[in-house]
Amino acid sequence: MNYLLRILLLFLAVALSGCGYNTLQSTDEQIKASWAEVLNQYQRRADLVPNLVSVVKGFAAQEKEVLLGVTNARSRVGSIQATPELINDPEALAKFQSAQGELSSALSRLLVVAENYPQLKSDANFRELQAQLEGTENRITVARNRYIKSVQEYNVVVRSFPSNLTAMAFGFQVKPSLSVENQKEISTAPKVDFSTP
Repeated sequence: MNYLLRILLLFLAVALSGCGYNTLQSTDEQIKASWAEVLNQYQRRADLVPNLVSVVKGFAAQEKEVLLGVTNARSRVGSIQATPELINDPEALAKFQSAQGELSSALSRLLVVAENYPQLKSDANFRELQAQLEGTENRITVARNRYIKSVQEYNVVVRSFPSNLTAMAFGFQVKPSLSVENQKEISTAPKVDFSTP
């Protein structure tokens, strides 16, 4: 009897070691850490916006529409509660991404406006803020890529056998990933015409 119990315990230990529970836990934690970094970089960008708007406002007061657009987009971003639960709700995540996309677009328009003001482009505060914003945009891209990779690894574990059985038993579900906001636009090849008019 003792021999049969040992074999049963050995079989149970081997079965549990391949169940994937620990992998599910570690990949879920990696997603949370990656998401926190995404939020950290978005917050850094949001913190730079008021300073950038103030500097541009001093030089380009007549560009009220663009400045108002940036301010409103930042407000929308700030109104969305970026909680850890956001990564489990595809609809809330889409709203968050949309608001961040609006802010990116508004900031792009602001920087285009700045091109029309040589004295603004030569202002040391503006150049410093612009450099910080560019660096932050790069950090956002890196953080988003890490998050996407973490979600991919987690989703593979959740959907693979035998860990999918453990995932079902403990309520682990596939998580939504970040996506590109303008997928239709970027899937169309750009038209290039080198002919002179």
